Amino acid sequence: MDPVSTYDLPRAKLHGEGDDTVRWQGAFVSYGGHGADQSTTIVFEIEPGDRLGWHTDQTEETQYIVSGTGELRRDDGVFPVGPGSVFVLPTNVGHDLVNTGTETLRAVGFFSAAMFTQIFDNLMQPVNSHVLGTPNRDG
Repeated sequence: MDPVSTYDLPRAKLHGEGDDTVRWQGAFVSYGGHGADQSTTIVFEIEPGDRLGWHTDQTEETQYIVSGTGELRRDDGVFPVGPGSVFVLPTNVGHDLVNTGTETLRAVGFFSAAMFTQIFDNLMQPVNSHVLGTPNRDG
């Protein structure tokens, strides 16, 4: 795959039904059949006071925080994150990422599969589903 300016990629804007703090936007940079064969990369942003929403991923994920500050909330605790933070989220571990700072939290997620799903506690809009994931997840 040739280099891509991720700032130019259109973002999907998502929010959790019934919870105004679950709000973020993101774009798939690569996934199976679209620039990659065995992995997925996503870029996403969370505005101050907002969060991803509690969920599990059906494959291992590594996140890198590019800018902004926040909290990684996992089943086993709460951890501060900021620019340069890297962490691994094992398969099926509940987690959330909260922007606790005053600037946009920008992150990159690297998944160890070319196709995967995520299960959110909130009904995510505008897709009207608890299940999100790579565009190719239906096969």
